[in-house]
Amino acid sequence: MTAAPDSATGRPVSEREARQVAEAAREQDWRKPSFAKELFLGRFRLDLIHPHPEPDPDSVRRGEAFLAELREFCEREMDGARIERDARIPDEVVNGLRRIGALGMKIDREYGGLGLSQLYYNKALALVGSVSPAVSALLSAHQSIGVPQPLKAFGTDEQKAEFLPRCARHDISAFLLTEPDVGSDPARLATSAVREGDEYVVDGVKLWTTNGVVADLLVVMARVPAHPEGPGGITAFVVEADSEGITVENRNAFMGLRGIENGVTRFHRVRVPAANRIGAEGAGLRIALTTLNTGRLSLPAMCVGAGKWSLRIARQWAAERVQWGRPVGRHEAVGAKLSYIAATTFALEAVLDLSSQMADEDRNDIRIEAAIAKLHASEAACLMADELVQIRGGRGYETAASLAARGERGVPAEQLLRDLRINRIFEGSTEIMRLLIAREAVDAHLKVAGDLVDPDKALADKARAGAKAGAFYARWLPRLVAGSGQLPSAYAEFGRLAGHLRYVERHSRKLARATFYAMSRWQGKLETKQGFLGRIVDIGAELFAMSAACVRAEHLAARGEDGRAARQLADAFCRQARVRVDELFARLWHNTDELDRKVARGVLDGAYAWLEEGVIDASTPGPWIADTPPGPSQAKNVHRPIP
Repeated sequence: MTAAPDSATGRPVSEREARQVAEAAREQDWRKPSFAKELFLGRFRLDLIHPHPEPDPDSVRRGEAFLAELREFCEREMDGARIERDARIPDEVVNGLRRIGALGMKIDREYGGLGLSQLYYNKALALVGSVSPAVSALLSAHQSIGVPQPLKAFGTDEQKAEFLPRCARHDISAFLLTEPDVGSDPARLATSAVREGDEYVVDGVKLWTTNGVVADLLVVMARVPAHPEGPGGITAFVVEADSEGITVENRNAFMGLRGIENGVTRFHRVRVPAANRIGAEGAGLRIALTTLNTGRLSLPAMCVGAGKWSLRIARQWAAERVQWGRPVGRHEAVGAKLSYIAATTFALEAVLDLSSQMADEDRNDIRIEAAIAKLHASEAACLMADELVQIRGGRGYETAASLAARGERGVPAEQLLRDLRINRIFEGSTEIMRLLIAREAVDAHLKVAGDLVDPDKALADKARAGAKAGAFYARWLPRLVAGSGQLPSAYAEFGRLAGHLRYVERHSRKLARATFYAMSRWQGKLETKQGFLGRIVDIGAELFAMSAACVRAEHLAARGEDGRAARQLADAFCRQARVRVDELFARLWHNTDELDRKVARGVLDGAYAWLEEGVIDASTPGPWIADTPPGPSQAKNVHRPIP
């Protein structure tokens, strides 16, 4: 396998090495049950999510009290239009968030935080995001992936005592992994941390450091070379943002989230105490991935908030705007869009709340559930925002400021579309998320049969794997033939929704059969069939969302909270999802994947360059990826800590 070409940033590594680094970083064992993992294996474990888990009464009391205070603050002191216009969060807003404890929502009370549950933390992010997604991004980056979360799971008592009170009350934190030429391929990480006595000396450049421009504390991922006292490897450190040798060289600007404090950060011989290392040397990527297991839930929280706002605006506008003698919402073409937004928002909140409550109870492994929530919500929210713009017509494309200037309600629908677009890239792009979920979905198969398709394994290893696989599949395959989904009376307690759960059970087994057939057909080459794997994941995501929607609807009905309406929304979502699932199953085997690969190779080889003629490239000159060699900074430091 040839190595990737060298550059001034990323290390040259082979494809195999890159996969080995990623594999070593993931959690290897499943110590707790997982509803989604079982779903991909053809086992519909409804008992893992039904009855719907209930939050602790004390966490509800404290969470509701904080939400009330946060709502008052947002309405009184946050001006989303100003943040959008100025492309900056005012210092007084950040200080107000500090005052009410919003920086410490996820930090335990013993360290001065609010100790909110994941459920209420997500509700808070959705609320803030409805006013300003940039502020919600600041809070999320600080607590979901910044210093608090990795220290909570992997930090020493001394580290927690030193840093968590600061993060709860005042200090803003950021997470620094991505580099100019290193995104989802961490094996090529170039930032180094060389051990010198009781310190590490860090050199390198980090890109897209959300909160990095204003941060007081940083979580930095750097590669430690092997040395006599340690094994080296990618390692996590807590670094003071004002350390000598750190320069924020640029504050990046984007199509959306215009108030976000995101930059380029250079490290030149930055000395970090060894006591600030999080976990062991070489454990950095595992720490990052474990942190994201729950940290990813913050993004769908903001997507749910966007769905709720889209529904409100779409409902009010579609009832007000009259065309051809009727409100536009009464016309079927627009009504279908309203139905989609309402049903999808209900399902996304069902997935989010269910996953969050399971995270709070810590009785299930939710790594797949959280990843699905991120994947499904980021894609659906973009589509809902697009539908809102379409419903609003020309007014949807017009800015809120322009609408207000001519005397109409300033609805920032186009801003919502711009702000949400990054969610399909943040914290793992859609394409990477599908591969990540697919890897976890086939984990049981690889554990018993992985050696059979590994070209580096000896014949004796393959023989043992064959015997192990034979025993596993002799038990597993017969269970995929029939199940409760074929019984007309199954899940009768769900009433009109029972048929949807029977559908999920049947298609869970069908999904498992399709996965097994693909593994048998392509064996080790399956990992290259990204189109197929993406559809497998999307089917599983839809089945999970259908399950969550039905469970949530019955939960609300049992509590006497809008049960009839909830069941109708769940029914609508499931019927819409079934159309998508049926299409995805058909496209597993009837698609244009092979032709697309040939055309893509032709594009890359320049075979269709003639098609590009007749236009002018408006891009400015410059390299595709900036040359960022190590060394002292030549730029002005734009680091702007908020006092």
